[in-house]
Amino acid sequence: MDLSELTPEEIDEVADNATEQARLKRLSQEAKEEMETLTNKSFLVGGRVLSELEEIHKISTHMNINATEARKQLTFPQEYNIDGQTIPDLVRKMRKARRQLKGDMRDKMSKSIDSLIDGYSDYLNKCINSMYWLSPYSIPLKKMSITEKDLFKLNKMKDTTTRREVVDVLCKYWELDLDQKDMAFCRDYAKISKEMKEVKKEYRGILSKINSQQLKKSKKEQAKEFILKQIVNNPGIGAKRIHDSMPSPLYKYSNSNMISKMVRSMNVANYEGAYYKVPSMMKKNIWAYTAAFIDSDGYITLDRSMNPRVGLVATGERGKAFMQEMHKSIGFGRMHLDQKSPQDTRLINRLNFYSQDDVTNLLTKCLPHFRLKKGNAKLLLELIRMKKSYKKADWYKDRCDEIFKLMKWENHKDHVGFDWAKENIYLDDITKLQGNCKMSLMDELENVGGIVLKEA
Repeated sequence: MDLSELTPEEIDEVADNATEQARLKRLSQEAKEEMETLTNKSFLVGGRVLSELEEIHKISTHMNINATEARKQLTFPQEYNIDGQTIPDLVRKMRKARRQLKGDMRDKMSKSIDSLIDGYSDYLNKCINSMYWLSPYSIPLKKMSITEKDLFKLNKMKDTTTRREVVDVLCKYWELDLDQKDMAFCRDYAKISKEMKEVKKEYRGILSKINSQQLKKSKKEQAKEFILKQIVNNPGIGAKRIHDSMPSPLYKYSNSNMISKMVRSMNVANYEGAYYKVPSMMKKNIWAYTAAFIDSDGYITLDRSMNPRVGLVATGERGKAFMQEMHKSIGFGRMHLDQKSPQDTRLINRLNFYSQDDVTNLLTKCLPHFRLKKGNAKLLLELIRMKKSYKKADWYKDRCDEIFKLMKWENHKDHVGFDWAKENIYLDDITKLQGNCKMSLMDELENVGGIVLKEA
């Protein structure tokens, strides 16, 4: 992707997408997962450095699982990339593109870059935490100017002797760093700085022992990596076409049937032999992903009869695959596939939610994750609650009218030149209408166990 060739609007879209993907990646590791990790695996932290077999045995015994399952607990995180690009490469391209931007667009690009860097930092932390022999020494390790390649090398260190060498060096650096802390600049300070520099050289020397042959991926790993890249770059590609495009060594190693089997173990959607990469966030946190999808390519609104309407829209075969996967993951809603667009171009695929129960269920679960349409969601949740229990209240009709105006404002507030007067909406009244929300009133009425017809 050459960002220099894109228009400002296209660069803006890239920045938005990059920011959202980075955010979604961070959401995949919530506090609950972290607590589970601390609860289940803290027994590995501290004490002497264990070999991989010892680690597996200890996990197996502690968690009462077999060795195969225990080995899975030591899995190193998959490479963090967006659309086949590493984060450092993408950040470099975005920084280069930022030079051509000004004002709000430049600020927006800067925020997107910061989000990517934050997400990448979280990823590096997860890599460190996956190596339980190393994670207790993360503080000095991070001061060694680590890279993803360094962590990959450390993960490949299987012999206990080399692991202990690394830990010894990190402990030595840690002690020196603590001795130097709060020390005024003097001869001793300079001496410690020199020693710390030498320790860093010792650390780099240990890493250099891991040669390129040891880092070489297996044929299976190479094949999986190639398959995934082909699916990402060519949505809808099939096993035979993937096999035909493989370099000679991988072509001889695999066949179409083998590729089909590999795909089943990957986060890939398969529709009639056509493969599409399904975002991992869709599986890990469907409500966060759905909220992000609605924010970018969906709608939350109501019709003239005050019926709630929520929908997700996607075009083309790839969009169709995503809609079907989302429908399966969410478990409710109505699919409308292969509809003609008004311009009669690409076919449109929709996942719509019509019933009050479905809309309430969906919006309640997505509400914490909305970035752009949280106001719309709150209005529909208020309206549905009113329609179910407060139709006889004397404030019901007036509040419905207010909600209709507020929804119109939420959906068109960024549209320059929108004719508000035509909709009988006056911008000076928006804050007042927002303050008339009846959620607190309905809470009070339900707490005292009754519904009143007149507002106190």
